[in-house]
Amino acid sequence: MTSLPVAAREHVRQEMVADPRVVAAIVSAVHEQVPVYAALDDSRLPEVRAIAAWGLERLLDLWVTDGALEPSDLRRLRGIAAARAADGRPVQAVLRAYRVAATVLTDEIAARAPRLAAADAFALSRMLLTALDTLSEEMTTAYAATDEDLAADRDRALRLLLDDLIAGRHASVGALSDRSARLGVQLPDPYCLLVAEPMGAERPEMALDAATGLLEALAVPGVPGVPGVPGDEVASSATVRGSRAVLLLPGAAAARAGAVLGARSWRGCAITGESLDRVAVAHRLAADALDTAPAHAHRPGRVLTDADAHVLALLGGHPAAAPDQVARLVLGPLTDPGQRHLMEALTAYIDAGSASAAARVLHLHAQSLRYRLRRIHALTSRDPRDPWQRLTLDIARTIRP
Repeated sequence: MTSLPVAAREHVRQEMVADPRVVAAIVSAVHEQVPVYAALDDSRLPEVRAIAAWGLERLLDLWVTDGALEPSDLRRLRGIAAARAADGRPVQAVLRAYRVAATVLTDEIAARAPRLAAADAFALSRMLLTALDTLSEEMTTAYAATDEDLAADRDRALRLLLDDLIAGRHASVGALSDRSARLGVQLPDPYCLLVAEPMGAERPEMALDAATGLLEALAVPGVPGVPGVPGDEVASSATVRGSRAVLLLPGAAAARAGAVLGARSWRGCAITGESLDRVAVAHRLAADALDTAPAHAHRPGRVLTDADAHVLALLGGHPAAAPDQVARLVLGPLTDPGQRHLMEALTAYIDAGSASAAARVLHLHAQSLRYRLRRIHALTSRDPRDPWQRLTLDIARTIRP
């Protein structure tokens, strides 16, 4: 059997490049066969598809022309490897993804040219083996170099890690742990994700040194985490998003956030209830809360919390949690059967509009009612006398099952 003429190979190439199902098949196979890629969130899939489309077209070109990877191809492969080192995706998984893609490519060509001549099959095999060998060497070298650079500049590496967490670019909790281990740090768990900005109408681009200064002010006594501290430490980190600072802190830092921000005339939202694989969710909650919270929700010495953020999401028609979960976040211990008398006091106070009127409804002395309101404040960190906090309590008790 004679080999296909170049025109026939070109016909196969054009047919495969024009068929979106080929790239879809490659992405699907990689997703199914490489565990790290199976854990990628939806925000990362467009990049995987774009790389698959580029790789498909280049490899088919090499097959048609009996060519070899060019310097521009090698630069792109090194860039991809550097990006994977930055986002913590293991290089072994990346190379396996390329091998899986090559298998799909071979199957798709065979389906379109069932009587593929031996010379064409040999040319395809030789091209794939050569390309895979070259890209393995180039990507492994670039990955290692980037990895070393990131480890040497820990502050920058931590900032890049936080940027990737916020963008949802981590592959899995395991990959996140591996990336932290290479830096010799542990991410705080439990953590506080604080999004903060200066008060006032004018909000220029946030400077990184302002975010870093806030991070240092929020360092928790007894908890390692100041940028630049060597060793296997709990690592705090800071980055910026437009006019806002974004800080990843030990959970204990949330208690100090209000005082520190208040001293700087800043406002913020601190999310403490999300897991490390949901930092992107925590950031979206906090950022949306700052976008939508009314001015009276911000009080000196206090930051918005998970409960505020979820109530605001609920009011905006974009609930990030079920209503019963929002109620539990706001009411906390008040949902316990043993605190029924406090729930009754809260309900009466909100409905009646004053402590005296609520006391009459419940046949209590006004001082007894005020004591119960103080207990509600102590248990929930929400003062029923504050307009915004009363609103959140009112919503929570209304939607509570």
